[in-house]
Amino acid sequence: MPPNLTGYYRFVSQKNMEDYLQALNISLAVRKIALLLKPDKEIDHQGNHMTVRTLSTFQNYTVQFDVGVEFEEDLRSVDGRKCQAVLGMNSPARAIS
Repeated sequence: MPPNLTGYYRFVSQKNMEDYLQALNISLAVRKIALLLKPDKEIDHQGNHMTVRTLSTFQNYTVQFDVGVEFEEDLRSVDGRKCQAVLGMNSPARAIS
């Protein structure tokens, strides 16, 4: 079983975010807004099920999923995209997506 990640995580910093968003073909206007945000994360982790809330002054966003199981992430209200994602844990200290 993965380590329990329940908690509140405060935004500290970002590096190369504009390049990352541009590589995802995010529009210039949305990129500029995203770079101004300092979103925090609130995670509720129960067994293999996780609820991750992204909290910002612009918009809050919630996603629920089971670790290791592919799920659809509906980001249309954030940046117009829907995507498939899977979160796995390859060591006790690292989550990968």
